[in-house]
Amino acid sequence: MKSLNNVLAEGTYSVEKEDLLCYGYDASGLDVLPAAVVWPTTAADISKLMQFAYQNDIKVIPRGAGTGLTGGSVAANDSIILSFEKMNRIIEVDMRNLNVVVEPGVINGDLQRALKDQGYFYPPDPASLNTCTIGGNVAENAGGPRALKYGVTRDYVMQLEAVLPDGRLIRTGVQTKKSVVGYDLTRLLVGSEGTLAVITKIRLKVLPLPENVITLLAAFNSLEYAGKSVSRIIADGIIPRTMELMDRMTLSAVNKYKNVGFPEDIEAMLLIEIDGSTKAIAADIDKVANICNGFQGKVKIAEDSASRELLWDARRAVSPALYKLSPTKINEDVVVPVTKVPELLSGLQGISEAAGVPIACFGHAGDGNIHVNIMTDKNDKQKYDEAEKLVRKTFKLTLELGGSISGEHGIGLTKSKYIDMELDSVNLDIMRGIKKLFDAKNILNPGKIFPPAAGSDVR
Repeated sequence: MKSLNNVLAEGTYSVEKEDLLCYGYDASGLDVLPAAVVWPTTAADISKLMQFAYQNDIKVIPRGAGTGLTGGSVAANDSIILSFEKMNRIIEVDMRNLNVVVEPGVINGDLQRALKDQGYFYPPDPASLNTCTIGGNVAENAGGPRALKYGVTRDYVMQLEAVLPDGRLIRTGVQTKKSVVGYDLTRLLVGSEGTLAVITKIRLKVLPLPENVITLLAAFNSLEYAGKSVSRIIADGIIPRTMELMDRMTLSAVNKYKNVGFPEDIEAMLLIEIDGSTKAIAADIDKVANICNGFQGKVKIAEDSASRELLWDARRAVSPALYKLSPTKINEDVVVPVTKVPELLSGLQGISEAAGVPIACFGHAGDGNIHVNIMTDKNDKQKYDEAEKLVRKTFKLTLELGGSISGEHGIGLTKSKYIDMELDSVNLDIMRGIKKLFDAKNILNPGKIFPPAAGSDVR
């Protein structure tokens, strides 16, 4: 990769092993050493790099903060990692039109804080918001707890600037609230996991902060009753901005990790948050409390903003807390219709008990997106092989309930071998055709989403 000095300025790339080691992995636990890492600062830098890569058949892997859980930003053999940490500016804040323009390396939480100071917010809020980048969120179509009421990243992306695999620059979308001119390439690029184009600029819709927010906890002695409460709340026409579930194992892990004092003699807890006008949410909170009480849930309301932040700090600590218990656990994020959440939870309990393998469940119960954590040990091959069999059983159950095998983590590398469980050959052929149309040489994030061909060196 020494020829990079003919394309990029000194200090904007590295081939030193110490640097490469830092960019060879993401939160999936997969690890492949790249041949080089590049830190662009402009779209022009990326265009030059992609032209060079295209002419020389070199693989390029876009990377945000590496918080992805399916290996979406893991290197391919002999590839260049394109890291966006230096493209981290909030370029424009247009509150008259309720939108902002950012570079892909902007941290989600930094954008949230900047907007809050002006009385606005950007709804998508992944648990990793203090680390993950907006560019990575766009690539994965990230969600978060507030997706229940406000939707996911795709619902807020208005315009994109991106570089194609051959180096050409494209701009998609509009600044207006409406447009039906041609195909919607913006929505196609959102969630494409960096396989079609390299995103360099993003215009996002933002919203005014709600007048008030009230948070409550509901503790249940039955995981199934917690699920039924979720379904009933939605069926009664109440749309909380968040409705998060944590099971017994999850609560215990968080207590050990953060010492927050969650009760451990219960089977499940719901963290529910309602926002809007003070008068309206008071009535909704009463309805939610009554529904939870009807399923033997014990309800407690957070008394102030400090208490609420403590609860959310604990909720965002769930994933690292479970990793501390089982560093090589398998983490899947399935999603089912909200009415099927109770069946999913009871089905997962049955899978766990039948196999004798612990499964911890938490996540966005309000929109049916449950994070299924199969607690296993990769160092014990027999145990790990047994745990992997439960992944397929989990996906089978999910699909039987009308769900999807990935709610917000994407497919990446770890789920690619399961994609044909959900998508038939016609859909897959169309998607592969779209990939080929954008990236005829298959140099941009190859091997992600679709399983590599036999004998391929992409992994």
